[in-house]
Amino acid sequence: QGQVTESGGGVVQTGGPLRLSCTASGVDFDDVAMGWFRQAPGKAREGVACINGKAHGGSTWYADFLRGRFTISKDNAGNTLYLQMNSLKVEDTAMYYCAARLNRCDLRDEKYNYWGQGTQVTVSS
Repeated sequence: QGQVTESGGGVVQTGGPLRLSCTASGVDFDDVAMGWFRQAPGKAREGVACINGKAHGGSTWYADFLRGRFTISKDNAGNTLYLQMNSLKVEDTAMYYCAARLNRCDLRDEKYNYWGQGTQVTVSS
């Protein structure tokens, strides 16, 4: 049974950076797709970014609204996924979730097999 655990959330000022981490166990980290999602209060969960496993070339996908501010990456040796967030905005405030999928990358949350508990990101003005 796969498990994923997020960390790195916190309070940051508008325009600042923050890096989220996610560790995974019980899955073949080299081959699974990993994704970041977020859910703001009163809103539906939305896909932020995802990265394919080696079998699918390690390619990455991003939500259009990010406009290049976030970068997803994977450290296969350490079974760790990262989300580097730059130029943060108040509207980026949300609970951020990491998820693993036993298939290729997808930004639709219903496609993922294992989920973490989330880490809160709050951007203050």
